[in-house]
Amino acid sequence: MSSLIPDNNPEKFRELLGKEKIKFYIGFDPTADCLHIGHFIPMITMMYMQKYGHTPVFLLGGGTGEIGDPSGKADMRQVMTIDTIDENCRQFKKLFDKYIDFDDEWKYEGNEGVYHPGHQNREPLPGKAVSVNNAEWIRPCKFTEFARYIGSQFNVNTMLRADCFKTRMERDTGLTFFEFSYMLLQSYDFYVMHRDFGLMAQLGGNDQWSNIIGGVDLTRKLCGDEVYGLTVSLLLKSDGQKMGKTVGGALWLDERKTPVYDFFQYWRNVDDADVNTCLRMLTFLPMEEVNRLSALEGAEINKAKEVLAFEVTKLVHGEEKAQKALEASRAVFAGSGVSENMPTKAFEASLFAGEGMGLAALMKEAGLEPSTSEAYRTIQGGGARINGEQITDKKYAVTEADFKDGELILQKGKKKFMKITLA
Repeated sequence: MSSLIPDNNPEKFRELLGKEKIKFYIGFDPTADCLHIGHFIPMITMMYMQKYGHTPVFLLGGGTGEIGDPSGKADMRQVMTIDTIDENCRQFKKLFDKYIDFDDEWKYEGNEGVYHPGHQNREPLPGKAVSVNNAEWIRPCKFTEFARYIGSQFNVNTMLRADCFKTRMERDTGLTFFEFSYMLLQSYDFYVMHRDFGLMAQLGGNDQWSNIIGGVDLTRKLCGDEVYGLTVSLLLKSDGQKMGKTVGGALWLDERKTPVYDFFQYWRNVDDADVNTCLRMLTFLPMEEVNRLSALEGAEINKAKEVLAFEVTKLVHGEEKAQKALEASRAVFAGSGVSENMPTKAFEASLFAGEGMGLAALMKEAGLEPSTSEAYRTIQGGGARINGEQITDKKYAVTEADFKDGELILQKGKKKFMKITLA
């Protein structure tokens, strides 16, 4: 086994957690201005750890985000400007505040380079989380100093065997030095936070194992201390595909990007085989209840899906909005298809004057289809309805006559509805 891979000792880490309240971190690179459901798995892990008295540290990747993690990516990530990265970090922190109790008076004072330790203004308050941005210690670094002090601790041959690099090396696109340096920066994060404020563990998705181990090993070499890494499963469907992909892209945690009703319906419509995984990983229900619900069969499994959708939506958007989404969903599944809580989109009335707007185009613009070609197939297949009436003519044009009291109900299949109103 390579010298870069430390002993795998879960028993020792479990013993540490049982006798001490530790500080631990999970890093979030600001690749967008919003968090998606994939981020929610580590956030739930943080909630559990905080519940038992440990101190979560949310690491915002203002520094590492300048490169972007190559793990799981077929090509290099789009390079963002510093202003975009910083704004994304601010948006991430706003969302974190919805789910985690922070000590906002705690501050980390950045250092001036690799050799210069930073400091914290005080210890975090018991039971509170803290956030820090790795731009504090990465951006001031000088390349030669970093390469001499940190780069000299890494063996390139060993790094190339890591899964996060190996896949890219096998592709024609290869791997740039720019991305290759990401592992060093993430490892440096762990070392800095252990050195400056006593962090003992890093948590992350299992695709982060190589990066986490790099930090464990670097900290051991430079500080002589034992620290720990823990990975959690990614949120995958039973077929191995990542969960959380929708017609509109990612399943976002911000209702401005994914409406609450659409978020609820995603979980209400998961495959039967994925119910147990979702209940286990995305809710705080006792395992006895998780196993009971996911063991339901036939039409009864829909009860488990409704519980799943409600519990996840409650965690992300609050109980009141989850209840409204539940009521809207029940109205749809009862066959009425009409609810005051149904997702609504307004269009200019002029679009429907005269010859009107093509139904396929409307379905795309309303977010029910990713493209007009997909909408054409849905219409021809009998999956499109206006106000409950099936439309099979792909050239059908929606006009003012289709609206009743300024609104119509657009439907795709049995489960997707959108109320269209005139602006």
